Amino acid sequence: MVSKTRLVRISQRIREELSEILLMESSDPRLKGITITDVEVDRELAFAEVYVSTVEGSQHAQEVLSGLDHAQGFLRSELAHRMELRIFPRLRFHWDPTLEHADKIANLINSIHKTNDGQQVVSKKRRVEKHYGSPS
Repeated sequence: MVSKTRLVRISQRIREELSEILLMESSDPRLKGITITDVEVDRELAFAEVYVSTVEGSQHAQEVLSGLDHAQGFLRSELAHRMELRIFPRLRFHWDPTLEHADKIANLINSIHKTNDGQQVVSKKRRVEKHYGSPS
């Protein structure tokens, strides 16, 4: 068993090295523009769950994940050469929708700010007065 502190360090190092490998050494066009958002390694060092996303969004998720699955052996061997671990975990790739969720939240907040400007506030006030009656 590995300590939690060491697991965090291993996860961070895998994330850094994998990002560099994908940026510098990958020739597969499906793997261009990938962001490694998180890596979680289990306590036995059997598996590393790698979460990825792209700027293009989830419309390319299947294509990206299939490219990563295809390159898994190469990526794992490159990582094993760069890191000094007796046993190197197998890589499992998952799509991370966090960036898309953050974008949706930002759009909602922007739409709320827009409705608080001028004309929208007046129309809301009229709807409230119509529903509850006008204040006397």
